[in-house]
Amino acid sequence: MTATFRTSNPVSAADPRRPHLVLVGLPGSGKSTVGRAVAERLGRSFLDFDLEIERREGKTIAEIFGEKGEGHFRELERLLTEELRLMGNMVLAPGGGWVTNAEVVRLLRPPSRLIYLRVRPETALKRLGSERTTRPLLMRPDPLGELRRLLDMRKAAYEAADHVIEAELLGVEEVTKRVSSLATGAR
Repeated sequence: MTATFRTSNPVSAADPRRPHLVLVGLPGSGKSTVGRAVAERLGRSFLDFDLEIERREGKTIAEIFGEKGEGHFRELERLLTEELRLMGNMVLAPGGGWVTNAEVVRLLRPPSRLIYLRVRPETALKRLGSERTTRPLLMRPDPLGELRRLLDMRKAAYEAADHVIEAELLGVEEVTKRVSSLATGAR
């Protein structure tokens, strides 16, 4: 595995012949939590894009946005995605807006499978709790309104995923089972 990545399971093979599982959805939909659990269950590496970008840049996402803007952050996501296209067999959790750049998504798909963890903005905000203050796009006077706006803008891209999991009322364990079954072909 490339030494530049800090993943949850650095000893697992990032086999380019096996597709990545890419979890997409709003901030607070459970991408990171479910992604870690799925990776553990399947014996794959897990990579949270935001954490990897923070590690590489030595700055928080909020600092990156504040100093260089969202465009620079999206470029860092693109560069990371380019690296990942040479690999496979990982569970990936990109930022919520990653899916809106069709050119970046095409770097991994196909063969990677996109799985949309669908939740309402109200649920996403509740799940984020105090963590929302670390999210640059939610550090606004009306974070719920912002999540609604983001969902309106991103909905078509999210819905274009290979699979949609209604994660609104499901616990982490059930969502993990459903995502894992998509990877193994079980129903």
